[in-house]
Amino acid sequence: MFGDISGMMNQLQQAQQKVEETKKRLDSVLLDEETSGKIKVTVTANREIKSIQVDDSLLVDAEELEDYLVLTLNKALKRANEINEQEMAAAAKSGMPNIPGMDMFK
Repeated sequence: MFGDISGMMNQLQQAQQKVEETKKRLDSVLLDEETSGKIKVTVTANREIKSIQVDDSLLVDAEELEDYLVLTLNKALKRANEINEQEMAAAAKSGMPNIPGMDMFK
């Protein structure tokens, strides 16, 4: 009915390994996001903040600084999340065995 079970298990293990390799690789994918030249944020595709650069003009107004930080971080994390989801789905799909009726990644 399901064909070669050990072959499917092997494919699942390979898929899991591919997902882990992709996670590692995404740690090295850096994304920069900038807002009005005032804040620059660098994050990994795994959504880890690596650096934040703040223009000195924002240091006198805490509320403005907070607004720019939130805006810039949200933009950076959104981009990172999109890349992460695409890469992880591709890694998982490429290693999944072909089980009839289990088209999870259309």
